[in-house]
Amino acid sequence: MPDPVLRIHELTRHFMEGERRRVVLDGASAEVGRGEFVVLLGPSGSGKSTLLNLVSGIDTPDGGWVEIDGVRLTTLNERERTLFRRTHVGFVFQFFNLLPTLTVEENLLLPLELKGRLDGAARARARELLETVGLGDRGGSFPDRLSGGEQQRVALARALVHEPALILADEPTGNLDPATGGRVLDLLDTLVREAGRTLLAVTHSRELAAHADRVLRIEGGRLVEGMP
Repeated sequence: MPDPVLRIHELTRHFMEGERRRVVLDGASAEVGRGEFVVLLGPSGSGKSTLLNLVSGIDTPDGGWVEIDGVRLTTLNERERTLFRRTHVGFVFQFFNLLPTLTVEENLLLPLELKGRLDGAARARARELLETVGLGDRGGSFPDRLSGGEQQRVALARALVHEPALILADEPTGNLDPATGGRVLDLLDTLVREAGRTLLAVTHSRELAAHADRVLRIEGGRLVEGMP
């Protein structure tokens, strides 16, 4: 695959449940190319969240490695991984994770502030993204004044504002009704493709999978391609 943004190589991860060893990942490998939209599909308990935590560097594997934009996360310590996420990874969560004490615009500017890029051009980009997601007039509102769909649209803009190499989405429509979720999916697809970003979305939703370039799933602790 030319120019892979994400490389997952022989990942293993297990957890102890009492005296029982539960293997979640057992040699999982995959690559995601620049500009690809890939879905990791599977039911609850299949290991999707474990893989997402390893890809983001929140958790560390028992074996194997993850590489994002040429940087191998297993060579970084915890602080270095945190700093790397701030600049190279964008997140879209099921429950939005907007800070309630910050306005919509302040939530959007936070990744830029953490990245040390809070200048006039960055503020202009944030406002442009708010316009793109249809919330240009809501920058001064607090998250609790927005509907669930509006909050998720802010979250989509926040994931893109600092121009990360990789966007990770964890059940991005799981907390929305079907009609609102469908609109958010269309917007996510459009935003990511127009920006030329790479997206790995974890879900059990076949509707989300229908938007993807490829579908991966976990079987027997490994990553395999295609719908079940």
